[in-house]
Amino acid sequence: MQQENFTIWSFFFLEGFSRYPRLEIVLFIFSLIMYLITLLGNSTLILIIILDSRLQTPMYFFLGNLSFMDICYTSASIPTLLVNLLSSQKTIFFSGCAIQMYLSLAMGSTECVLLAVMAYDRYVAICNPLRYPIIMNRQVCVQTASISWTMGCLTALLESTFALKTPLCGNLIDHFTCEILAVLKLACMSSLLMDTIMLVVSILLLPIPMLLICISYVFILSTILRISSAEGRSKAFSTCGAHLTVVILYYGAALSMYLKPSSSNSQEIDKIISLLYGVLTPMLNPIIYSLRNKEVKEAMKKLLGKI
Repeated sequence: MQQENFTIWSFFFLEGFSRYPRLEIVLFIFSLIMYLITLLGNSTLILIIILDSRLQTPMYFFLGNLSFMDICYTSASIPTLLVNLLSSQKTIFFSGCAIQMYLSLAMGSTECVLLAVMAYDRYVAICNPLRYPIIMNRQVCVQTASISWTMGCLTALLESTFALKTPLCGNLIDHFTCEILAVLKLACMSSLLMDTIMLVVSILLLPIPMLLICISYVFILSTILRISSAEGRSKAFSTCGAHLTVVILYYGAALSMYLKPSSSNSQEIDKIISLLYGVLTPMLNPIIYSLRNKEVKEAMKKLLGKI
């Protein structure tokens, strides 16, 4: 009898920040500026990595992948947010919602794995510098990046497919994007299969990569502390500092969103965290790597000189 109330929705309403109409224009300006900086910063970083021969190394190969992911991740949700902040009809079609959910999950999941791969790259570079060119050769870099992309895209396909097949008893999403947790709150009944998939994927893509990153940095730190010269220690710290900063920003926001009890924070706080997670972190990534990396700054000056 209960299944008679199930409806296949052709579109959804995105609640967003409509409860705070005076705040919407401020959020529009903030989000637009952050989005433009994200596009400019990450595109520039990809460009100098491609054009500068000194940056044809594993670390910058992975960094280029990270920048491309950040562009895709923000482009999946921020344009819709910008339109809805200025529109009275905050709607999105089912197909658009599905694409948005999939791309956000795919890019976010891939980044989790890629950050762990980048930590391993730094571990090999500092702990086994003589074998670094052999261990992290071009083929290995392409294979590990491909595994990261494949793993992220497949887990996202699994999650989004089951989420969108879940019977929903409403079409008002209390979020500014088709975020999977917000969509699942509309489910007519709890699904053990969906809960299990979410739990397994969350553990696979959050705590496990984070553990691998921590283990890598334990070995890195122990190696750095054994370096006798202060200059050598400083150089080793500088190569890891940018990556570690990005990891803390990314995983801090992700863990607070996906591995917390549902009652611990209000939905409004979830939206703010999601906005910072989706706009601020991708914007800061190229800035962090540029400011803390001499090679990137020199390549940037070289590119600007040519322009």
